[in-house]
Amino acid sequence: MDLKNQSFISFTLLGLSEKPYLRLPLFYFFLGAYIFCIMGNMLILMLILTHSQLHTPMYYLLGNLSFVDVCLTSITVPRAISSLLFQDLSISFHGCFTQLFLFHMVGNMDSFLLAIMALDRYAAICQPLHYTTIMSKRTCMSLVTSSWVVVSLHSTLFTAMTSTLSYCSWVIHHYFCDVPAMLLLSCSDTSAQQMVVFLEGSLIVMVPMLFILGSYILIIRAVLKLHTSKGRQRTFSTCSSHLTVVVFFYSSVIFMYFRPSSLYSATYDRVISVVYSIITPMLNPFIYSLRNKEVKNAVKKVMQCGRKSGQKWIKELEDED
Repeated sequence: MDLKNQSFISFTLLGLSEKPYLRLPLFYFFLGAYIFCIMGNMLILMLILTHSQLHTPMYYLLGNLSFVDVCLTSITVPRAISSLLFQDLSISFHGCFTQLFLFHMVGNMDSFLLAIMALDRYAAICQPLHYTTIMSKRTCMSLVTSSWVVVSLHSTLFTAMTSTLSYCSWVIHHYFCDVPAMLLLSCSDTSAQQMVVFLEGSLIVMVPMLFILGSYILIIRAVLKLHTSKGRQRTFSTCSSHLTVVVFFYSSVIFMYFRPSSLYSATYDRVISVVYSIITPMLNPFIYSLRNKEVKNAVKKVMQCGRKSGQKWIKELEDED
């Protein structure tokens, strides 16, 4: 079947589970996770924009990460919530591959931002005297912009590669359109596409991961040279939140995309994809806020301002009475 004819056909997304009695619990899970994700990440963005002490390269990158996490969940979760609520499982051909393109672009941007944040930590700990030169505003903006270009090209390749396949089945055992699930539906031999996914996908994911690993090897070496345990503890605490996010993100992505096709399991893959597409973006704001003194101080200031505004409003009402 050619591409022109395929474009008039809709795919069916089966969701996280086909069992009817799980529909309501899954609806509440997706809705709750999405609300927490949006609220947490928007709070981080608001704090960074409104507090001058957070106008540094580290928080500029954290703000970008929060923006990307909002986009990542918004690409898949509202569609999943809608299908659970209205039981509309269909998604158009163009809608499916638009979702696939955006998901891979934004998802890989997460990986690149984590790598740039590792560079920031390396510069702050290992090259403190040259930090402002290494992580200047211009450098940060250039790194972020070039990362968007790279992930866009990567996503274009994956989208073009899968959208031009011939499909025998239109039922996707997933809650969003993703490359591994799409390749299983094709009538033709997909060994070449699977090789591209493995090689090019490895490059786009593993290069940032290896960069993060190298940065932290240098950071650990620098920390071990510190003479006081208090200094070591303080330095490690500044990196702990970033490391936690890295472990969550990469462990699930590697399991999902870099294993033999014989180990593919629709059930397990749907569950694993929840980790990096919903759980990690939802937890990121809480991980950074709970382990970051500057963010906690900014939150306290917002709460104090809110409390004072509330007290002032109540006093004005009492005076009017």
